[in-house]
Amino acid sequence: MELFLVKSRRSAWNRLVVQLGGCLLTAAVIPFFIRYLTIDADAVGTLEQTFVGCIGAIVVGVWLLRNVTTYPGVETGAYILPAFALSYFALLMVFVFGRIEYNRLTLSLAFAISLIWLFFVHFKSQRSQILRIGYLPLFSDTEPACSTAVEWIALAGVESDFSTLDAVATDLRIDLPEDWDRKLADLALAGVPVFHLKHLLESLTGRVELEHLSENSFGSLIPLSAYQSIKYGIDFITAVVAAAVLLPLLLIVAIIVKCSSQGSILFTQWRIGTRGEPFKVYKFRTMTASLSSESGREAAMTKLNDTRVTPVGRFLRKTRIDELPQIVNILRGEMSWIGPRPEAEVLSRWYEKEIPFYRYRHIVRPGIAGWAQVNQGHVADVDEVRSKLHYDFYYIKNFSPWIDLLIIARTVRTVLTGFGSR
Repeated sequence: MELFLVKSRRSAWNRLVVQLGGCLLTAAVIPFFIRYLTIDADAVGTLEQTFVGCIGAIVVGVWLLRNVTTYPGVETGAYILPAFALSYFALLMVFVFGRIEYNRLTLSLAFAISLIWLFFVHFKSQRSQILRIGYLPLFSDTEPACSTAVEWIALAGVESDFSTLDAVATDLRIDLPEDWDRKLADLALAGVPVFHLKHLLESLTGRVELEHLSENSFGSLIPLSAYQSIKYGIDFITAVVAAAVLLPLLLIVAIIVKCSSQGSILFTQWRIGTRGEPFKVYKFRTMTASLSSESGREAAMTKLNDTRVTPVGRFLRKTRIDELPQIVNILRGEMSWIGPRPEAEVLSRWYEKEIPFYRYRHIVRPGIAGWAQVNQGHVADVDEVRSKLHYDFYYIKNFSPWIDLLIIARTVRTVLTGFGSR
């Protein structure tokens, strides 16, 4: 927690006044005044009680978030939903068991806006913060690989200057020299965060290096099966609703695709799914028919500024609308809304020969949106796929509702900006 207190003095987005003040303003104050001007006079008392309760839930949620997060980076965002779900659930219990009248719409809006604001603040803080982290080069002189968000400081010895550091990182699973054991203990007692280097790098980058693949957060190579079952049920229900709601849009897009260029409306391709089983994926056709039907490794790759992509197809790819027919794949249990993107069968077989552990990404159901897509975008070359696989492994290792929600939030940004499309 001290790390975030230190950074809050340097990065405006990490300051308590921004996190708490902005959340109170957008999720409680503004909605209250809007509702106050539109509801009947006899409902004002209920609205005021809800307003006071929402203020309390927001204060508790921000306090939880700032006190339960340990590692900077991705893990901070993963705690947003649990912290606020707990605080608003506690508020709801107070209302229910205390027999206190409350406004359901105001409470629901406050919860939703709180999440949106905190995710926004999280994304902005990740872009603006630069951490100074000291590391112990005891067994390697190589600076830890990471993003530009970290300035790594090699610590020459226990007498090094620690006053300007935000944290210290080392491999806590090895036997350190006794003088370093004592120093790290002193730093922790003084409130300086001491991180396990491998875990810190995973949280900062959102990646799990291939050589570091071990067990996931649940102590096994197999992700939590209970969540897999729950997720499948949620996927199916939401796919049914989405199919009904989006049917007019799907029909309009189908007509545009058909009229804009020769060829079929849908593009189908065999891809590799859960447990390595092939399945046929459906997308709106975005390439010229004569070229999109080609087979082979080269044809399966979409290159930057690919000449095969039609003008309409380029827009569909940028907005990800071309992926919507995969609702059918979700209904058939072949895909999920969130998960590693399924690769073309010909590419997947190639990657399996070139990259160790590649098949492990098939341990979970593939998805329309994925952790690698919102962080890296579209790739095809083996070296790029190897890097993408690090993101897939991070998702599998941290397989949970919280990382799924984080992907959904980042997918909104991806759709709005067209990040990673080809």
